[in-house]
Amino acid sequence: QVQLVESGGGLVQAGGSLRLSCAVSGRTFSTYAMGWFRQAPGKEREFVASISSSGGSTTYGDSVKGRFTISREYAKNTVYLQMISLKPEDTAVYYCAADQNLNILRSGVKVDYWGQGTQVTVSS
Repeated sequence: QVQLVESGGGLVQAGGSLRLSCAVSGRTFSTYAMGWFRQAPGKEREFVASISSSGGSTTYGDSVKGRFTISREYAKNTVYLQMISLKPEDTAVYYCAADQNLNILRSGVKVDYWGQGTQVTVSS
C-alpha cells in the first residue's frame, strides 16, 4: 500500500511563491510516476504536472508552464511542486497522485493513488 501526504499549501498574494511537498510511504517510490492535479470550486479536476519514475521526463499543463516546476527526491521519497508568479486563478485544492503508468497518471483516470489534497489560495 502506498500513501501520499501533501503539505505546503496556504495563503499567498498574487505574484508570490509556494512549494508543495508530497511524501510517499513505501519502498516503491522509484517505480511510480508522480503528478499534481488541482481542483477549484465548481470546476473539474485539472492536470498540473507529472514526472516520470526516473525523473527524466516532466510534463506541465498549459496554464502553469513556465511558472511551476515538478521535481522528486528519491532519498526522501518526496515529490515537489515549486510554484512561482502565482495568480488568483491558481487557487484550488492541489492533489498529489501516483501511478506506475505515466500515461494513466497524466490522464487522471483510474490512477492508483491519491493524496488528501492541500489548499492553495492566491489573493489578488
